[in-house]
Amino acid sequence: MKKIFIINAGQRFGHSGGLFNNTITETTQQFFEQAEDIIVQTTTIENGYTADEEVNKFVWADVIIYHTPVWWFQLPYNFKKYIDEVFTAGHNKGIYRSDGRKSSNPDINYGTGGMMHGKKYMLTTTWNAPATAFTLPGEFFNQKSVDEGPFFGFHRMNAFTGMTPLKSYHFHDVEKNANIEKDMKTYNQHLKETFFDCLVVLD
Repeated sequence: MKKIFIINAGQRFGHSGGLFNNTITETTQQFFEQAEDIIVQTTTIENGYTADEEVNKFVWADVIIYHTPVWWFQLPYNFKKYIDEVFTAGHNKGIYRSDGRKSSNPDINYGTGGMMHGKKYMLTTTWNAPATAFTLPGEFFNQKSVDEGPFFGFHRMNAFTGMTPLKSYHFHDVEKNANIEKDMKTYNQHLKETFFDCLVVLD
């Protein structure tokens, strides 16, 4: 029996209604409902949460799936607050015990004090920026991918807890050129390849 924890960080603010991330979350839930021996828990951050209960979900899960929009090249403020509160509440309760260093030699082993070794996570993001903004010479992100550029720190945060990444999925140009049917079809294929075709994923 495999346990999946889905976090929906979609948020209503300004011209954003959070609807695209709601759709991604629903698509993910429906995908796993078709599978045998998989249990899913979901948190929609905007609906409220209790930090200790969220810690329990992280500890419970084999895989954490993050769905987040990108606002000004970073996490929405509700999601950042969630991470700050939940990960802090998880100190010595299953998320991390320390930064991993010892006072006898504080220069080494930073980031090795996580308590979630053996768990995996997957990130999805939604962008107004087109995919070419990350790949073409001279474009805005200097040919740095989402994972190596804007979300490098997010991935190191998860590494700090001991988790290892599954392949991310990034939705681009969603404000001007979203195609929900096509986007969800290609995303479903990503889920299939990640969770059912790759034998090492849920071992």
